[in-house]
Amino acid sequence: MSAEKDCEIAIDGMKPLHAPTNEKVVISIDKPRLWTPDDPQLYWFTVRAGKDSVRSYFALRTIEEKEGRILLNGNPVFLNGVLDQGYFADGIFLPGESAEYERDVLRMKELGFNLLRKHIKVEPEAFYYACDRLGMLVMQDMVNNGGYNFLLDTALPTIGLKWRPDTLPWGKAARETFLSHSLATAGHLRNHPCIVMWTIFNEGWGQTHADDMYLRLKDEDPTRLWDATSGWFAQKLSDMQSEHVYFRNKKLRARGARPLLLSECGGYTRTIPGHLYKPDARYGYGAAETEEALTAKFAQMYREMVLPSIADGLCGAIYTQLSDVEEEINGLYTYDRAVCKVNKKEMRAILQEACAELEKVVRKK
Repeated sequence: MSAEKDCEIAIDGMKPLHAPTNEKVVISIDKPRLWTPDDPQLYWFTVRAGKDSVRSYFALRTIEEKEGRILLNGNPVFLNGVLDQGYFADGIFLPGESAEYERDVLRMKELGFNLLRKHIKVEPEAFYYACDRLGMLVMQDMVNNGGYNFLLDTALPTIGLKWRPDTLPWGKAARETFLSHSLATAGHLRNHPCIVMWTIFNEGWGQTHADDMYLRLKDEDPTRLWDATSGWFAQKLSDMQSEHVYFRNKKLRARGARPLLLSECGGYTRTIPGHLYKPDARYGYGAAETEEALTAKFAQMYREMVLPSIADGLCGAIYTQLSDVEEEINGLYTYDRAVCKVNKKEMRAILQEACAELEKVVRKK
């Protein structure tokens, strides 16, 4: 910016403010519209100093856990989420054009979802801008490093062996690298209103000193919720009880006062010939052959596991996953996004049942 004595801050539709450069400015908004997935209100503004100008936006919203529920702007919200690994057939780690981020958000909103769990990947700003503008909540995972063992970290916990010591010897350098990168991620993305939750460790990948990591990272961003150990290997500190349940439907119950999040579930496969990265891809957690069958399996999971658990503290469910990837065919869309594998109308109705059930539970209290 130019070295001017004063700058002008002009919020669209409001009288401009003038203030000395390099000083904080308090902005008062009468009757503010709070940002929600249904009404993603963004306040656009321009800052001018001499001949220089910058245009940006902000939003107003809160997220908190209280009395075992997750509250958005003070109101209980059920998180109908979907796991989003951020892989694309035309570019693998990046889509062929940035507008594809917007299209993915709209695809999931059309199905009735209100949250994307961005899984072990940090995206370019275009993704978070699309979520801010279109109204999609985001649970952002930190990128794990350190050791991983399929038997100990995935296979045994999946069948119920969900405990291990939390001081595994990944080494001081690995711990410091993970912490510094996580702090940088939180700092880099902190101004996006769409992000309401962070994941520190997922299924034990590189997990060590989870309580210490929680304290350091929560101190960095106390305005959002932190899932310290997604899936299993829980320690003492976290803003929620986080569970992964595959292969079966079972009623869930929160332990203690923290909200319960079903942070991964489902993962049912449906093969769409002509839309596979690998012709022999089979990975998933139960097969369906048709649109009707896959939609029915999703509905059965919600009605046998998700809906009955809401009264006992369940605050959200995150389905695996948004699209197929290279060797996984358990997406709601094919890898190329050409085919939606479920019935859109029925999906919206099922997810709305969870929101209605939460409203009913809250009214009873």
